[in-house]
Amino acid sequence: MIRYLIQRLILFVSALFVSSFVVFSALYLMPGDPIRILTGGRSLPPEALQALRERYHLDEPFLQRYGSWLSGVLRGDLGTSVIFNQDVSEMLATKVVLTLQLVLYAGVILVVLGVGLGLIAGLRRGAVDSVIVGATAFLAAIPPYMAAIVLLSVFAVGLGWFPAIGAGADGERLLHLTLPAIALALSSLAIVARVTRVAVRGESDREHVQTAVSRGFLKAQIVRRHILRNALMPITTIVGVAVASLLAVSAVVEQAFSLDGIGSALVQAALARDMAVVQAIALLFVFAFIATNTLVDILYVFLDPRIKAGKEPA
Repeated sequence: MIRYLIQRLILFVSALFVSSFVVFSALYLMPGDPIRILTGGRSLPPEALQALRERYHLDEPFLQRYGSWLSGVLRGDLGTSVIFNQDVSEMLATKVVLTLQLVLYAGVILVVLGVGLGLIAGLRRGAVDSVIVGATAFLAAIPPYMAAIVLLSVFAVGLGWFPAIGAGADGERLLHLTLPAIALALSSLAIVARVTRVAVRGESDREHVQTAVSRGFLKAQIVRRHILRNALMPITTIVGVAVASLLAVSAVVEQAFSLDGIGSALVQAALARDMAVVQAIALLFVFAFIATNTLVDILYVFLDPRIKAGKEPA
């Protein structure tokens, strides 16, 4: 168990290190003069230009600049926003909380509806299965921005059940995030439901399950002990990937509902070419994605003890 966790930790740190290099390199290779971006095209005295170069390490070789940036990140220093002249760590602190609340809310909806519908479709063949497959296929075809517009038009503007924009105060946060969370979850709901359906259907047809049925075990007991337990590995995998991908999709939903999260900040920073903010948010997204997948790998040990023993599951 300890050996397996150490291996996962080493892979986590290695993947994060490689990803940080890719993020920095991608933005380093972007076309355009960094000094012109920093000054906004204004003419400055040579002393001011040199001060800017030293502040942002523009005179240093590539690897030295990467090392300076990475050491700052490890100390919690994500740089300074060129547009807002503000520390990026402080600037993103409240935005990260809002985005995590939104993704967590959407993740709960995704798990409850996606896994629930997939489980029902896997156990109930015939009309119920066909209706769920058709409905989830329809939802999968709706892009997040379109879902946001429809939800806004019907439930916020038309019926007035939910606020249209903004995150609201702490006591109203859940109500304000309901429509954005639904719009965010719909994009991945069909994938989770279908993987769950296939996994449950596959386990239902296995010999030991049919034996349990022939011996007259209760259906709820068979589902809980023999079907759902063995189907949890593919379900956990797809839920982990889906929840991690919600962070990337959150930019579209936050823009539609005027939420001041990191997804919305990423769009604004990219348009303004605020590289320090773009680098920080890109690294946060990568960190969340890798951390989620590492957590799923660790959960495998508890779902199937053969993994920690180095054996392949049947």
